[in-house]
Amino acid sequence: MKTFKKTIEFLNRMKVIDILGDRNEGLSDDDKEYIGRKPTQNPYGLIGMIMGGIAFTFGDRYGFIPVIALIFCIVTFFTFDKEKEDNPWPFYVGIILSLIGLYLFITGQVHSLII
Repeated sequence: MKTFKKTIEFLNRMKVIDILGDRNEGLSDDDKEYIGRKPTQNPYGLIGMIMGGIAFTFGDRYGFIPVIALIFCIVTFFTFDKEKEDNPWPFYVGIILSLIGLYLFITGQVHSLII
């Protein structure tokens, strides 16, 4: 449990890193304050939703992809902050798509997305 909490703390710190360094370049202090008050989107939710889509697409043939996507979505769901972020639905969509991909793999069914 201690490792899980440290992992979540690390992921929360990584959410606010500005990789390119130009996020607030050219903005006044009032604009920065206004942007800081607005709710944002959790980047891990978007990544999880994309991974869930990939798991749904390729999960009927490769069973490890939905498992990885499902674990990622569930672990990163705990980084969601209700006060600062406004939309938990990308996590839900990623989890559901991963579960569908895993179900397709387990039952041996194939969908017609990929020939």
